[in-house]
Amino acid sequence: MDPSIYRLRQRDILILCVLALLCLGVIMVQSAAMNVTGNTRFQWTQRGTYQLIYAIIAFATFYIVGHLDYHLLLRRTKSIWLNPIIWLTACAALTCILVLHPRLGMAVNGARRWLPLGPVQVQPSELAKWSTVLLMAWWLTQRPVDLSSFWKGFIPTLVPIGVICLLVVIQDFGTAALIALCAITMLLAGRVKLWHLMVVIPPALAIGFWFIFHKEYRWKRMTAFLDPYAAPQKEGYHMIQSLLSFSTGGITGRGLGNGIQKLGYLPEDTTDFIFAVICEELGLFGALLTVVMYLGILYVAWQVVKQKRDDFGRMLAFGVASMIGLQAAINMAVATVSVPTKGLSLPLVSAGGSGLVITCAALGLLYSVLRHEHAPAVMFVGDSPLDSNGITPFDLIEPEAFDAQRDPKLG
Repeated sequence: MDPSIYRLRQRDILILCVLALLCLGVIMVQSAAMNVTGNTRFQWTQRGTYQLIYAIIAFATFYIVGHLDYHLLLRRTKSIWLNPIIWLTACAALTCILVLHPRLGMAVNGARRWLPLGPVQVQPSELAKWSTVLLMAWWLTQRPVDLSSFWKGFIPTLVPIGVICLLVVIQDFGTAALIALCAITMLLAGRVKLWHLMVVIPPALAIGFWFIFHKEYRWKRMTAFLDPYAAPQKEGYHMIQSLLSFSTGGITGRGLGNGIQKLGYLPEDTTDFIFAVICEELGLFGALLTVVMYLGILYVAWQVVKQKRDDFGRMLAFGVASMIGLQAAINMAVATVSVPTKGLSLPLVSAGGSGLVITCAALGLLYSVLRHEHAPAVMFVGDSPLDSNGITPFDLIEPEAFDAQRDPKLG
């Protein structure tokens, strides 16, 4: 019998987690968008309608991308500059530049982060996030350069990542920090030498601190995080209202639609602080259910990493999981006032349009890795099989996996 008849396959778990988070997002955005009116009956808001439409489009994108072979991104060309991933990264960088133009970029709440394209608005930072994951997955597994060399391999690897982070940090410090963190995790998975990272991390941290001190409101957010009640009507207001949502929600919550903080008290209740609304209305059980859905995605990705597949597929799964996991963790940490406030949405749940669709497209690539199994390239040395790249990037799981099979003459 087919094992899928009596147990869920890994890709089935991924579909259920993605679909559950999208449905949760539609319900909670609709609930957070409700206002106090004279009509006591349930009323569907326009914001809820938009979220439902975007969720349907996003899931369709997830399904379509998931049924395409992810190896289409590895189309062989005469030059690496003709690779599709290189062009996707270049387009992401271009949109990050265009959004800075006063006549092209759209400013909301003082930040110019949206690029209007007809009836929709695209957030270039979302393109930058996922193009970075694709670029790192390709660069670390196809080995266009020798990463063991600091100047000829490691530094050229950091250049495109640094450029993207610098373009994003101008208007969105939180997303730039997220991209940098995800890149570091992928570099560690790609077995980059630790002393290489130790050389570049201190200057990167110095630049990050400079960007914090350069903008007064960023520094105030950092200090307000340490003591929100020092400025309860200013920088600490978001944090205090979020904490009130958790305290009033309790174990079982107030009930769906019965939240109080969303009625003009909690800012950004449909985006950055949607998790606080979930905790107030659905309580601890709703919060744990949300966390379990993200853990389900991470579990599926980790199973892919442990399997004997091609290096690009494993690194791609690792990168997608890292980006989703880090963003969700940071958003929840902000809502619980565990870290300073950052403008990061909760993946698949927060209100959004282009970001929701792009995130589902990235998760579709993870589904594609599960659906299309490509064995690792193998060559034969004598009578023993050996991976074409020798020790693969993911041998950090089993560092000595191929030592016994390596030909002594090859070192």
